Parts: sequence; structure tokens; C-alpha cells
Amino acid sequence: MKEKQDNHFMRLALREAAKGLGRTSPNPCVGAVIVKDGKVLGKGYHKKAGTPHAEIHALRNAAASVRGATLYVTLEPCNHTGRTPPCSRAVLEAGIVRVVIGMTDPNPLVNGGGIEFLRSHRIEVISGVLEQECAALNHPFVKHITEGTPWVIMKAGVSLDGRLNYQAGQTGWITGAQSVRAVHKLRDRVDAILVGRKTVEIDNPSLTTRLGRGSAKDPIRIILDTDLATPVASRVYHLESKAPTWIVCATDAPDAKKEAFQEIGIRLLKLPRTETGVDLRSLLKVLGQENICSLLVEGGAMVHGAFLREKLFDYAHLFYAPLFAGSQGVPLIDGYQVQHRDVAPYLAGLSHKRLGDDIMLSGKVCYR
Repeated sequence: MKEKQDNHFMRLALREAAKGLGRTSPNPCVGAVIVKDGKVLGKGYHKKAGTPHAEIHALRNAAASVRGATLYVTLEPCNHTGRTPPCSRAVLEAGIVRVVIGMTDPNPLVNGGGIEFLRSHRIEVISGVLEQECAALNHPFVKHITEGTPWVIMKAGVSLDGRLNYQAGQTGWITGAQSVRAVHKLRDRVDAILVGRKTVEIDNPSLTTRLGRGSAKDPIRIILDTDLATPVASRVYHLESKAPTWIVCATDAPDAKKEAFQEIGIRLLKLPRTETGVDLRSLLKVLGQENICSLLVEGGAMVHGAFLREKLFDYAHLFYAPLFAGSQGVPLIDGYQVQHRDVAPYLAGLSHKRLGDDIMLSGKVCYR
């Protein structure tokens, strides 16, 4: 009975945590619910780095005394002073007697310390409740805090025959309106999106988030342009957006072109040149240092191929439209070869979702 109750209230905490998706980097998304005698007294979620954590919001939200109550929280309470005071002590001082935790915080500054503190003060602690669901909510945070690089998501809209468009060098919609809206929801939840030079030249995209509501967030826009060949007049470089546009170029790109982009306020990330462009692993390290925890890679074909070659994708969302685009269209992946099935990358934990006539396939990218 208690296990069923713990699962129920942890799901409520997960719903709270999800409200912070795309807003908390480099911090995790965390939700908290305070319960006494089967009734919810308070709830809250972490809204932004540097602001109060979920536990504090839940305590402040409580309509009655929480002394003797149970706290459900998706991530272990912190036990150190950072930009905010330790939550573990606030929980203790509030009179909470039981804490149910979704997952241990992998942050080396926490990593079990919060649990140890609570238990040392005779607070009952249960950990690992709906752990997989709690971890799935924070894949970007976990990777960033443990490896220093962002969680990299592959995204593409393709035809049944695996084409991104109908004619090479020409723009052309493949997926329908519901898939387009789903993509904008993805953009709203990531820190940055990335495309290659050809995507800018062919589609002239804005790469903003368009959801028809004021709370939508634009991610940082990152353009892979080794030699700074994209036109300075491209739409993506002249947007009224709170998020900036960055260009990733080679250190030896032409100085005159560097100056042209810098004059219009575009930041250049200069990286070592490789045989196929710039060093993508170095790029991910730089983005990690910029506290970018999640990166949505939108293509095109050469970019997808380069990330697969380097085994850099962590997850994928592929939107399939029920049509055939033909042999003149650009393939999903270019510049990447697989010899046979046994060594091919694949998606694990595969899920699917119907979006109008389209199907979205999602899963973790696994390498052999």
C-alpha cells in the first residue's frame, strides 16, 4: 500500500518537475510535493538556476504546517551552499519526518550527501522511487554534470524512403503541421539547436520557437560553417530574439569574413579544422563550458553523418511522413557508411507517437 502511495505522489512530483523543462540549465529539473495524511499540502518545482529549489517552493506553497509530513522529491536534496542555501537543512527545520527521493544527485557536490544528512538527523529516507522516470527527465543534466558535454539529440523529418526533401538544393516540406509543432516543442525544451551551412543556404531558416504563446523560449542557434560561407544577410543572423546566434568555424577561416560576422554581433566559435570540417568533440566541450546541457541537431545530411561517425548522438527523434520523395531528394545521412547489421547504430527503448498522418520514432542512440 505504501509503495503504491509513494509511486502516486512521485508521479505528481514528476509533473511538477516537467514544468521546468528547458528553463533550468545548468541545473536539473526537479519537482517536490509535500503530503500529510494522504493530502497534498504544498508543491513546487525548480524554475531557473540561481532561484529557489523545488523543495523550497513546496515548503512556501504549503497551506498548513508541514511538521510530521512526507516530502516527495524527484532528485536528492542538496546539502551544500551554492547560489542558494542547502535544501536538506530547510527540510529538517520544517519538521519533515520522511523524504521519498526519485534519484540520487550525480553532482559530486551532492551525490548522497543530502541523503546522509537527512538520515543522520533521524529523518526516514526512501530512495529510488520511479528512478528511471526521474532520470529520463534529466538526461541533459546528468550528462553535463558527469561528462561536461551536452546531451545531443538527432532530429529529422523524412519520407518513407528516407529523404529530407524532394530535390537536392531546394527546400520542400516533408512532414505535416502536427510534426512541425512537435519540433517547436522540442526547441522550447533544449538549450541550443545546430544546423549546417547548407541548411542555412537552402532553407534560410529562422530556427526560432513558434508555439503561439508568450512563454515559448528560443534556444541558442548554432551554425556549422567551417569557412564562413553562409551569406551575412541570412535570416538567422538578423533576428529579434533573446537567444543569440553563434557560428562554428575553423580557426583559419578568412579574416575578412570573421570581421563581417562580428560586425553584426555574431559570436564565432573557432575550432581546429579536420578533414571533414571542424572538430565536433572539441565543439561539444566548448558548449559544455558554456553551460549548454542539451543540443538539438537538426541537420542536414552531412551534419547527421558527421555526428554519427564520431558517435556523438545520444538520442533521436525521427519524424516519418507517409510519402515517397524519390531518388532526387537528399538522404537523411550522408558521409557515413555501415558495413553490416552487426555494427550498425540503432535506437534502444524505441517509442512511437502518431502526429496526424506522420509517425515520430524516438529512442536512445546505441553504438556497437
